[in-house]
Amino acid sequence: MSSIFSLLPDILPMIMPSAVEVTKASDLEAQRAGKDSAMIRQGAVVGKSDKMCATETIIYAASGKGVLVTNPDDDTENLKRHELSAGDFAFIPPWTEHQEINETDEDVVWILIRGGPQPVVVYLTDWGGSEAKAD
Repeated sequence: MSSIFSLLPDILPMIMPSAVEVTKASDLEAQRAGKDSAMIRQGAVVGKSDKMCATETIIYAASGKGVLVTNPDDDTENLKRHELSAGDFAFIPPWTEHQEINETDEDVVWILIRGGPQPVVVYLTDWGGSEAKAD
């Protein structure tokens, strides 16, 4: 039985083919996260996966310094602050409330990679608050 499992990586691509998707920079359109937001989003690989899964997020800090705020790891009510600088990575599990913050006047460029066919992004009125109305 264990010999069958060792063959799966060789067999699966033949019976479940997938295609490589490339998005050219010239095809991207920047969108503001909200009417008054300084954050700009560019969805490079969206709607390419047919897999149903929760959305985890990986952040790569390309340049600048910013802060990632997340829920605490324990029962305290203090939010956890993670300072990210160029070259840093962060992994955010599915359904984890978080916020990306730029506390400086300098530009911060973070590359966010989210799983699933469409990124699940919900803007809240406040930390732990209700969903904010769309602009």
